Amino acid sequence: MPWFSRDKPRVAPEPGEKTVRTEGLWEKCPGCSQILWRKALEENLDVCPKCGYHFKIDAVKRLKLLLDGEWQEHDRDLRSTDPLSFHDAVPYRQRLAVMRQKTKLPDAVISATGSLGGRKINICVLELKFIGGSMGAVVGEKITRAIERSLAERTPLVIVSASGGARMQEGAVSLMQMAKISAALMRLDEARVPFISVLTDPTTGGVTASFAMLGDLNIAEPGALIGFAGPRVIEQTIRQKLPEGFQRAEFLLAHGFLDAVVRRHDLKSFLARALDFLCGPLA
Repeated sequence: MPWFSRDKPRVAPEPGEKTVRTEGLWEKCPGCSQILWRKALEENLDVCPKCGYHFKIDAVKRLKLLLDGEWQEHDRDLRSTDPLSFHDAVPYRQRLAVMRQKTKLPDAVISATGSLGGRKINICVLELKFIGGSMGAVVGEKITRAIERSLAERTPLVIVSASGGARMQEGAVSLMQMAKISAALMRLDEARVPFISVLTDPTTGGVTASFAMLGDLNIAEPGALIGFAGPRVIEQTIRQKLPEGFQRAEFLLAHGFLDAVVRRHDLKSFLARALDFLCGPLA
């Protein structure tokens, strides 16, 4: 048996022998293949200091990045059901239970009220780790309630998207959320209450086709994948090679689908200035 076999038994260290744990201390950048120290990467807001690649971050970290301090979470008691008794590799109910345990979240969005640059806002942040940030009935309901809360209080709304689209396990129920949220945003627009959409990597499917592209300002992080169908599906459909960088944030900005592409380090200050412009400066 070769010495590198996976079946080779582990040898326990001798008593008193010092060991160094390196697992999880380093991260390879997908952008430039640089090996990065995990702690230094986190201190740089999970942005590669070499090439500027923006790593994906979770919803709680996003809230800490954008808000001034503590926030009040809303509608945490809402839970997805299983309207279709859906089974794929595992039953949908089981998948939901696993995701709740893994992410410590009830579903794929956090809805909260907090302060950004001293201004009160309502904010919804999608969690990509929860079934790909997919939009089911609970995500649709929580975002709609946040819109209605902004409408009642005349408080600006920010939604940060990171999603694969509508949740297939809920079928047409998930697709209904697109129209539901879009109708609520129309009422918010008629009341002239600002809504800023922040698109991160990835923002695709029914999320892109509804609220993610309906902001008074649509802002993306550098390199974010944004689109409805994926590039491979499009290439196979039209039987043509797509342009370099197709569906990336910079490509969409150049073709008029976005208002700005903003580095993570600058996002909070950019949003604060944008809200000053849309709402008027704070007293």
